[in-house]
Amino acid sequence: MSKILLVDDEKPLVDSLSYNLTKEGYTVLVAYDGTTAVTKAEQEKPDLIVLDLMLPQMSGLDVCRALREKHISTPIIMLTAKGTEVDRVVGLEIGADDYVTKPFSLRELIARIKAMLRRLSASSKPASDLMQIGDVAFNVPKHEASLKGAVLELSPKELELLKLLMSNAGKVLTRDTLLEAVWGIDFYGDAKTVDVHIRWLREKIEPDPGQPFYIKTVRGLGYRFEG
Repeated sequence: MSKILLVDDEKPLVDSLSYNLTKEGYTVLVAYDGTTAVTKAEQEKPDLIVLDLMLPQMSGLDVCRALREKHISTPIIMLTAKGTEVDRVVGLEIGADDYVTKPFSLRELIARIKAMLRRLSASSKPASDLMQIGDVAFNVPKHEASLKGAVLELSPKELELLKLLMSNAGKVLTRDTLLEAVWGIDFYGDAKTVDVHIRWLREKIEPDPGQPFYIKTVRGLGYRFEG
């Protein structure tokens, strides 16, 4: 069963969430500060991290940034009492995969956790062989992307997005289509989430991200993968 790391300094919330997730059959790890969270994420290699924004020692944003800099691509659901668009965008830009604003119901959060783990599991199941477009390759059985033969360090969401774009090469995929397919219908974000991840992908696969060769923007519609 999947292993989940809970990171929050509110012990009653952690205890309640830990109890309910354990009942669902998950293995639960706990950290009450940012420094411990980074250490446990490195050592325990959880399948998913639920990360509060406001933490002692290191903020949730700093924890998220530190993990991504260490090339730890574990999916992260960010928890925060803040609800502004700026906070959501910053969290997504540094590598968070989902965003839940406090207060929330435990039932809702657990449903979001289950949905993300289901998508992660589905995306890692073997399908058909290798997709190759230009210098970009996607090994579907390994769920691994490469550029000119060098494996790319991509987050789970970036991998899912690239796989979807490449498997529909030449077709225009709307932002809403990409958002629903990669993040799921229960995701509360908006199309800007897609734009952020497209920008990250371009920085990693495009010869010139400012003049994209592979991922084309179709104004007013969405994106198309070419090569």
